[in-house]
Amino acid sequence: MEQKQKVVLFDSHKSYENLLPLSYTRPVANFRVGIVTLREKWEYYIPGEYSFLTEGYLGEKFPIRVDEDEEALFISGDVIADGEIAESVKSLSAGEYLADTYGLVAWRGSLSELRVRKDDVAANMGSDVRRIKYVFDIFLKNPEAIAEDYRRLVRPGAGRRPDSTVTVIGPETTPDGLPSVYIEDGASVECAVLNVKDGPIYIGKDATVMEGACLRGPLALCEHSFIRMGARIYGGTTFGPFCKIGGEVDNSVVFGYSNKAHDGYLGNAVLGEWCNIGAGANSSNLKNDYSKIRIWNYALKSFMRTDLQFCGLIMGDHSKAGINTTFNTATVVGVGVNLHGTGFPRPFIPSFSNGSPEGGFVDVQIDKFMLTAGTVMVRRGLVLTDVDRHIFERIYASASRFK
Repeated sequence: MEQKQKVVLFDSHKSYENLLPLSYTRPVANFRVGIVTLREKWEYYIPGEYSFLTEGYLGEKFPIRVDEDEEALFISGDVIADGEIAESVKSLSAGEYLADTYGLVAWRGSLSELRVRKDDVAANMGSDVRRIKYVFDIFLKNPEAIAEDYRRLVRPGAGRRPDSTVTVIGPETTPDGLPSVYIEDGASVECAVLNVKDGPIYIGKDATVMEGACLRGPLALCEHSFIRMGARIYGGTTFGPFCKIGGEVDNSVVFGYSNKAHDGYLGNAVLGEWCNIGAGANSSNLKNDYSKIRIWNYALKSFMRTDLQFCGLIMGDHSKAGINTTFNTATVVGVGVNLHGTGFPRPFIPSFSNGSPEGGFVDVQIDKFMLTAGTVMVRRGLVLTDVDRHIFERIYASASRFK
């Protein structure tokens, strides 16, 4: 049997810091952008045995499976794969690399050589590749990524067509000849309105779209996720596996295992895993004076300027918002936050904070957090492992720097 080539998806420290709080708990290549993760896009183009080179404390859960002097193909985990860049990466010989003005894109060689050279390479590409550089790039690049993933995953004649109870507005097929609505095995879509004029709609395995829901493409509902009755979901939106979604959502990405099950607005937003947004919670994505948005950046330890007019909530894993919570434009919420009460909190809430705008915040006790996280995960048949606990302990220890 031919041995698979080893491929390592690596994170630079710059990438890790700029993508906090979402990168606190996963390698960047495990971010979901489009229908699948960045890692899964690379696996489609370059088959191999994949592993990660990321921040040290994440290595126990996401280990590298390459020896120091073993040749492998190293690819920056923040790069969005496509056919063109994949061909360039595959063509690299030992000791060769690709780099754009942002940094190293790919390297073929040994791990020991990479450690020496990864931060000291000159750009040798004609143009910059597409990357997830900042947290808001996830929703900005999501509409295009959904369309690209759709073309890779869907085949003409595959999947089920919507039944007679479903109203489809727009063409039956995409310009590529694919069905405009793709429904995987076990999925249920009844009495919903699906508008595919601006892009396709992907309904994953065992997912459910309940009656009265209105969906606009491009949109991806991944396996075992629910869109509840009367929901209004706009294009450029992805819900990862095992999510429950209701209310109004626009151009947002939910990584998985998170719920926004009730009325309330979420737009131009990104939620990590195991988050919960209470009934009636709303997130602003536009400032009243229409000025450009500033957003918290962990690398700068301050708010950074953007050229964006629209940006909503960015929320790290295992954070919760109680009923009728309101979020300012471009609010960044860390890991393990419990927010409740009325009024607008400040637009940056550090990890492991518990409280409200009117009552103030205190630290979440790590033991109590672990108990809650474990309880939530068991409901989905998963277990909070000792490895997970070690990761959260490290995040907890670093959270005080931002309080």
